[in-house]
Amino acid sequence: MSDIAQPTKIRLRVEGMDCASCATKIENALQRLPGVQDVVVSVPAGTVIVSHDGSEADDGICQRVSDLGYRVAQVDAAGSSNHRQQQANDEASSPEDGHSHLHEHTSSGGAWWRTRKGILTIASGMALAVAYVLGKAVPTTEHWAFLLAMLVGLVPIARRAVSAARVGTPFSIEMLMSVAAIGAVVIGATEEAATVVFLFLIGELLEGVAASRARASIQDLTRLVPKTARVEEDGQVREVQAETLAVGALIQVRPGDRIPADGMIVSGQSAIDEAPVTGESTPVRKGPDDTLFAGTVNGDGLLRVRVTAAAADNTIARVVRLVEEAQESKAPTERFIDRFSRFYTPGVVAVAILVAVVPPLLFGGVWSNWIYKGLAILLIGCPCALVISTPAAIAASLSAGARRGLLLKGGAVLEQVGKVTMACFDKTGTLTAGKPQVTDVIGLARSENDVLGFAAALEAGSSHPLATAILAEAHKRDIPIPATSESEAVGGKGIRARVDGLHVFLGSPSAAAEIVSLKPDDELRFAGLTDEGKTVSVLVIGQLLAGAIAMRDEPRPDAVKGLKLLNEAGIKTVMLTGDNQRTAAAVGKQLGIEVQAGLLPQDKQRIVAQFRNAGWTVAKIGDGINDAPALAAADVGIAMGGGTDVALETADAAVLHGRVSDVAAMVDLSKRTMVNIRQNIAVALGLKAVFLVTTMAGLTGLWAAILADTGATVLVTLNALRLLAPPGADQADEK
Repeated sequence: MSDIAQPTKIRLRVEGMDCASCATKIENALQRLPGVQDVVVSVPAGTVIVSHDGSEADDGICQRVSDLGYRVAQVDAAGSSNHRQQQANDEASSPEDGHSHLHEHTSSGGAWWRTRKGILTIASGMALAVAYVLGKAVPTTEHWAFLLAMLVGLVPIARRAVSAARVGTPFSIEMLMSVAAIGAVVIGATEEAATVVFLFLIGELLEGVAASRARASIQDLTRLVPKTARVEEDGQVREVQAETLAVGALIQVRPGDRIPADGMIVSGQSAIDEAPVTGESTPVRKGPDDTLFAGTVNGDGLLRVRVTAAAADNTIARVVRLVEEAQESKAPTERFIDRFSRFYTPGVVAVAILVAVVPPLLFGGVWSNWIYKGLAILLIGCPCALVISTPAAIAASLSAGARRGLLLKGGAVLEQVGKVTMACFDKTGTLTAGKPQVTDVIGLARSENDVLGFAAALEAGSSHPLATAILAEAHKRDIPIPATSESEAVGGKGIRARVDGLHVFLGSPSAAAEIVSLKPDDELRFAGLTDEGKTVSVLVIGQLLAGAIAMRDEPRPDAVKGLKLLNEAGIKTVMLTGDNQRTAAAVGKQLGIEVQAGLLPQDKQRIVAQFRNAGWTVAKIGDGINDAPALAAADVGIAMGGGTDVALETADAAVLHGRVSDVAAMVDLSKRTMVNIRQNIAVALGLKAVFLVTTMAGLTGLWAAILADTGATVLVTLNALRLLAPPGADQADEK
């Protein structure tokens, strides 16, 4: 009983599984094994997750998949990091056996025509060409020549059909194809039967090529991380495998090199090209204490970097993992299509039988004509294009989003984001950068540079956010920082020390007023800065009011643009913050956003619930830590920032690179995806409807029927691939 309560989960990486028919066959086959409790098949990710009670060994599960003609490339405990670490290596494995809708060509890294399926398609085409020439040269051999040509392609198809039928999938596309081809031979349409088999193989080939491209889009990220890294130990630098880097290791990154691990800069400055990971075209200038992402490119300076994440847990590995797990969950639309197809296919078979039998029996129709039409309907009715229409679009969107730092945990979240009508933002770290910056330096008895230099001297060595802001500004202006002595903190007031022989104090205006008298104009000026949400530190040198420094957590550079994009999309925005009303109002005025301030985490949760009860579809955007209750209460919780574990794990979605405008981009991606899905469904059902009418009218036959199936599948997959391109691009993702 304990095994049942805690089932064992394994994840299989299956090569050759590139269509809905493949997923159905594998799911049905595994569910019939003893002890198997649940099977989750993801065609886009190429994975199968099996929950079982241990009564069936992992080898038995793999064997059942292999019996269907697929290749199990890898087996891991579901949720382990091992399979993620090895994904790129798996892509280099070369499947040489079993069924494949031609994911093999990408897995092996070789040309499609060298794969088993490619060879079979070419052989079928050559046999068809030989049969055509032989039939024209020696007409008496035509029937047998086309029969042999048909068997070249049909025998492997029929073998897969029988295997699938034995383990619970009698209505597979291979079975329908086999019945149609054999039926065509029976009624004398041997040439057409051979042609249809060849077209079917071509359709499968194209389908696999298109599907593998979507899968490769996210896997390409893993190739951004370099294979080696330069580790610094005891003053010596040596080259090691990047995957062996441990957290805390010190590495050197030379100009022009890719950064081999997530880390923090210890020393050095450089322009970092983050385009491969974030899509940003402009390099970002970074220096000490700034974070770096694995896979980005160092520009013009030598950097010493402290590793902050092992290879299996760096930003790229976690993005790939999250997208894979998201692709394994189904959206509401996808679940509906799956349920519909379970009744649709048997219904089509029943209709095909009625079309073949009823007119000849009841109305004196010609048997061969109506059997032919029934066989065509079998092929027209295959649900592959319909079933793949939704997951193909969702997989492409999840991959495209991940490459831009938009991480969504599954198709259900992707659908829901596009329905959002209210966006509730946290302030600190979400709408703002999350760290104070110097906004004003005021020189009174001393120059601005003197004020900043003396203040930096007092704050040297402190890690307080305000101190860090002052030191950063002094460094930015290249202001020399004098030495200090006798430094001490004045509890709740500020800090004082001796600098260049002078007694210097830096603290709040009220604390400074206890040392020197403040003029009314100065007091008014400091109060005005405070009203703007800024923190004012006043510098006193001896008995003179030397000057003041104002600091504030400034809005992110794209905050105004991001909020404007949301408003233009018809989404109401509001700021929910625990900060004081004065500071929040100042930032809100800058951004043009409604503000509710002074809120505790439970207050944010309550307000989000109120919005939902009022009929809004609410997205809560926060840092994923103190906003956790509100994130959970919203229809969609979106974590903002930095690729931290909390940001990736807490919410339904995450904006990895901290851009406010990316929230609007996420909404746009969702809406484009739903339009794409509707287009796919229309193509899948529309082509079937057209060819159904033309077949019944005698205008088209088996060759058109196979185009209605595999052709539609290829079309909807190619249409889904358009989502890999940036918004507004004319073409799909570049090769």
